Amino acid sequence: MMWNIVSDSSCDLRMAGWDSPSVRFETVPLRIQVGTREFLDDDNLMVPDLLDAMAAEKSAASSACPSPAAFARAFEAGDRTVCFTISSNLSGTYNAAVMAREMVLEEHPEKQICIIDSKSTSGAMALLIYRARELMEADTTGDFEGICNQLRLYQAALRTCFTLENFDNLIKNGRMRPLVGTLLHSLGIHVIADATPQGTIHVADKARGEAKTYRAITALMGASKDCTDAHVIVTHCENLAGAMKLKQQILEDLPVKEVEILSCRGLTSFYAMQKGLIIGY
Repeated sequence: MMWNIVSDSSCDLRMAGWDSPSVRFETVPLRIQVGTREFLDDDNLMVPDLLDAMAAEKSAASSACPSPAAFARAFEAGDRTVCFTISSNLSGTYNAAVMAREMVLEEHPEKQICIIDSKSTSGAMALLIYRARELMEADTTGDFEGICNQLRLYQAALRTCFTLENFDNLIKNGRMRPLVGTLLHSLGIHVIADATPQGTIHVADKARGEAKTYRAITALMGASKDCTDAHVIVTHCENLAGAMKLKQQILEDLPVKEVEILSCRGLTSFYAMQKGLIIGY
């Protein structure tokens, strides 16, 4: 019986880096429309090309969730599938995956498929995928429901926060006034936000300069949960230097177990923009 982990591409993990001999993994790509160009968020997408296109395009870019058919093809490849999606409050991806589950079970009622709304994106989704792989590789009884229940509990304990330096996408999409965005950028002010338990975005703080921003992030992390022995993932949008500095600040301020650094794929780059950082923990 083949275990199968499926995620949309906002998890920021690449299929090429998957190394489990007993658990299959597939990401289903979202799409990003920039003017007349469409970018498929798969392993081949070059993020700098996407960012350059967004910067050059005067109109707002948009994103589109995968089709139910795309999810269905991924579900059909395994016997027992757990699928993680970006927050259902940010995208229609969760609904597309649920529709795909019904499509597949109608044709293959023997398959087991669980859809879990991550209520988040990026690092938190990657942590869910890591935990799912760990549970599946250790499983000896085929306890599908037991594993799904453990993953739901784990999802509820995860947290996400992020910081932005570039506000162009927010301005073009009408979510921030141009004057405000220009002022924030010129003053070197970073917006710090977190994800609510419902999967919506809450602006938690603002800080001026890198050092104050990173200290504000660790303060927010420590206030939101007990971070003892936590696995933290920092995802960066073309900002490895900033991610490394934030990693060091987290290790200094919080009793975490480890801090892993990933680079944003297309969808998270679309939201985070140049130099954005997303923290899942």
